[in-house]
Amino acid sequence: MPAHVERAELPGIGVRHDIVTEEGRRLSVLNLRDGGRQLALSDEDDPDRAGETITLSDDEAIALSEVLGASLILTQLAGLRDQVAGLAVEQIPVRADSPFVARPLGDTKARTRTRCSIVAIVRATEILPAPGPDDLLHSGDTLVVVGTRDGLDHLVRIVGGS
Repeated sequence: MPAHVERAELPGIGVRHDIVTEEGRRLSVLNLRDGGRQLALSDEDDPDRAGETITLSDDEAIALSEVLGASLILTQLAGLRDQVAGLAVEQIPVRADSPFVARPLGDTKARTRTRCSIVAIVRATEILPAPGPDDLLHSGDTLVVVGTRDGLDHLVRIVGGS
């Protein structure tokens, strides 16, 4: 079931978005008028009072949104397996010994050779959704790929250099 998000204007302060977790805890994201951001977790005994508050820098807010976005995209893609017969989703690591490290994604010719689609590249704390053929691959990247089981197995071999 989708989470319900409550929005509250805080005059002179900014906007607060609240999500009540399945455990009954209130998690708040405060977007302050001065551009700052805070995360607040409600006090367990008083949901209207913050038990803990964390101030996020711009870089920290971006990193957190990318991490959460990446995991959400991966979860949604994984759910496709249950919905479409014959379709599989796999995360393929780009190892340091891959012949495609420091080369453009297009050099893999993944779609032509395997009929699989690389739908994202996960790199440390960032995600590149819908990467293009000119996006460079790095050691440690993870390719999020959709295709048939045979196609995915073939792409694992290609990216691995065998």
